[in-house]
Amino acid sequence: MAIVNQAIIDQGGGDYRHIMLTVPANKSYAITNILICNTYDPSASTPENETCEFDLHFVPAAGSYSDTVTSVVRRLSLPAGETFTLDTEKIVLDAGDSVQVNGSAPASGTGRLACTVSYLDIT
Repeated sequence: MAIVNQAIIDQGGGDYRHIMLTVPANKSYAITNILICNTYDPSASTPENETCEFDLHFVPAAGSYSDTVTSVVRRLSLPAGETFTLDTEKIVLDAGDSVQVNGSAPASGTGRLACTVSYLDIT
């Protein structure tokens, strides 16, 4: 089993979309778990102002990112200190398929999302 971690931060111009994982050629991966955490300290000042939103997409190699086609989680609000877990089913991805996350910071700009994807190489 392997994992990848990324902070979902502004990559410039308000772009928070991150490609978490792309399956390499001649491989297939089983996604076993995805965790997305709002890392703002819930005991810090005004945690109620630090809610972040995110989208989660599984994008096929021959397709493209689309809110109406590839979205599996859409605009989910995540309060400070909370973690979203996707672990009820295994998702099998083939070569070129990807897991993508698009997050947004709260109005304060201090909240942050961290994403972890756990997977197995099944080839």
